Amino acid sequence: MGNRTQPLIAVLGGDGIGPEVTEQAERVLAAVRPDCRYAHCLVGGAAIARDGAPLPSDTVWTCADADAILFGAVGGTEFDGLPLERRPEAALLGLRKSHDLYANVRPARAFPGSEGASSLRPELVRGLDLIVLRELTSGLYYGRRSDTIVDGVRTVSDEMVYREPEVERIVRFGFELARGRRKHLTSVDKVNVLATSRLWREVTERVARDYPDVALEHLLVDNAAMQLVRAPARFDVIVTENTFGDILSDEAAMLTGSIGNLPSASLGARVTGFGRYGMYEPVSGTAPDIAGTGVANPVAAILSAAMLARYSLSDERAARRIEEAVDAAMSAGVRTADMAGESPPVGTAAFGDRILRMLAASQETVPR
Repeated sequence: MGNRTQPLIAVLGGDGIGPEVTEQAERVLAAVRPDCRYAHCLVGGAAIARDGAPLPSDTVWTCADADAILFGAVGGTEFDGLPLERRPEAALLGLRKSHDLYANVRPARAFPGSEGASSLRPELVRGLDLIVLRELTSGLYYGRRSDTIVDGVRTVSDEMVYREPEVERIVRFGFELARGRRKHLTSVDKVNVLATSRLWREVTERVARDYPDVALEHLLVDNAAMQLVRAPARFDVIVTENTFGDILSDEAAMLTGSIGNLPSASLGARVTGFGRYGMYEPVSGTAPDIAGTGVANPVAAILSAAMLARYSLSDERAARRIEEAVDAAMSAGVRTADMAGESPPVGTAAFGDRILRMLAASQETVPR
């Protein structure tokens, strides 16, 4: 594993539109990095159908051996009656936890010329370029759960737990991100109510002393949600805990015009022979209502592949080539149905074809 000369990418298309958009991401990544090898595995509902479990052992082994994971989406209403540990989403939580992928980087940008697709006025989203950094392996989603009868009443609880080192590493990651951008970090919590938020703010204030060049502000999560729709372009990097980050990043995605535009990278401390190990996925979910129709927006998946090139292949040039091709396509009005407005939309594969043509037309080769 450590001595191979070609990166190995585990491809987990999953359910719904996941395989469709992941296919386009793989095609684009292969165009800028023809040296990569791909191993395709089942996950989520597709794995349940074959093996009765959302994360089969062969998928676990392949992901452990790979240099990165290109992930689609998992889930579906047909699994709603299953226990939590047997639902498709358990695979996603399991991969994050087992590989300690604690830092979820979710960039949201307004694409040139597409500001009118946002649910906000174009002048509010013009210049939007932010990152929601979400802590991914602790908090409410991983706490103990109970479902009991107390005094004759059914009583259910979910426990939110954070340890100080977990807070420090994600906050420090946020300061490093902000230092490489516009040097502004917004830490989001609910310090007026939650004990975990009080720890979060104390640790953030302490870590801030190591980054005097980065401006720090604190916002309560309800105020942060309001400010995202009031003045979204003011934000640079937002760092927050698991549940808040899940919600705020979806809100940020819609500012760009569609949740189908939001990529993500889930990163940990592990380093391979090519870069930082990570899992890359669109935030858009399975969208079962359009699965199989060929109209899904692959932008988030393609941009997730760009993030894979940046972080797990240490290839900034390849990442920028992909991002610039997507920007050019959007500027030229090449958009899927969710972004097209009054213009004729293109399908999933057609959008991928356009990106490939733009990459070919650039007549660049990435030296190896």
